[in-house]
Amino acid sequence: MSKIVEELRYTESHEWVKKDGDRFVIGITDYAQQEMGEIVMVELPATGKVARGQALGVMEAVKTAEDFYSPLDGEVVEVNTALDDNPALVNEDPYGAGWLVAIRADDPSQYDELLTADQYRGIAGE
Repeated sequence: MSKIVEELRYTESHEWVKKDGDRFVIGITDYAQQEMGEIVMVELPATGKVARGQALGVMEAVKTAEDFYSPLDGEVVEVNTALDDNPALVNEDPYGAGWLVAIRADDPSQYDELLTADQYRGIAGE
């Protein structure tokens, strides 16, 4: 059974979102990293404008590659450069050191439209 953190919000495409002041930190869920297997490369976006639903980058595992998406309209203001040298952080600590990007949202109320932990459990089959 995968870990789902109560205070985060989620997307149907298995990203999690944490509100951090005026920024929103984004990663992939424990469920998603378990489904992918050992992640060997993470391609992160450049900073700049993004639209909700837009692919931000790609994660490659031993047997698959998956895009990850922006859950909010806004601007990528930071990327987790530690993943360049250690992409396995996404597997080891998906809700902590394995975060992917931070976005400053154009409309912070979009966060409230994301899935709650209970709603995400239904999607993840937990």
